[in-house]
Amino acid sequence: MTRSSRNPARNIVILTGAGISAESGLGTFRDAGGIWAKFDPMKLATPEGYASDPDAVLDFYSARRANLIGARPNAAHLALAGLEQAWMMAGRGEFLLVTQNIDDLHEQAGSASLLHMHGELLKTRCTECGHVFTDREPLTRARACPSCGAVGSLRPHVVWFGEMPLEMERIYAALESVDLFVAIGTSGTVWPAAGFVREARAAGAWTVELTLEPGEVSAMFDERHDGPATQIVPDWAARLEAV
Repeated sequence: MTRSSRNPARNIVILTGAGISAESGLGTFRDAGGIWAKFDPMKLATPEGYASDPDAVLDFYSARRANLIGARPNAAHLALAGLEQAWMMAGRGEFLLVTQNIDDLHEQAGSASLLHMHGELLKTRCTECGHVFTDREPLTRARACPSCGAVGSLRPHVVWFGEMPLEMERIYAALESVDLFVAIGTSGTVWPAAGFVREARAAGAWTVELTLEPGEVSAMFDERHDGPATQIVPDWAARLEAV
């Protein structure tokens, strides 16, 4: 019996990575055959790459946007949305879902208490005025910002290498009072997210990893379950709801 089942958690923080969306047809990044094995991230996911060849960067993200529009949440996304609803209806405590993913599959599944620390693919940001807006259209330099009218200033609202992730103050504040921290489908190689387990352990939380295979920080978790997200996440969520 785990610590979490002996003393049911009140506050929960869940971190998700590319592994939870892979079974919805969206590529992972760092594993063999992942996106960064096929494309150079320094050319396509950095401010310098955008400055050097904005058309190539915009074409890359437009293709990813088109792929995302046809994707649907899988059983793992739906299980987390159901867990959140049950958690809040039972009045158990705070529930926060933090995702490294830039897709909208958690939203499609019904998750509400959600932070996108790496931005959102279906949003566009103006580099001139900072305006952020929902956008499902292809990104081109010919488009004008709907707020300030600048042409050639639009970029995807995603965090590139070398840029600061979003919502970090809210995330660290939640980790200070977390009782249960869960990482799902993450590689454990991308910082600062890879360090969240340390923050949670420092707060005295029970830590759980649900992933296809061990990652770089797997040894730091109190409890681990390996397998496809669509299998292990619904099973784990159902057990937690029953505690």
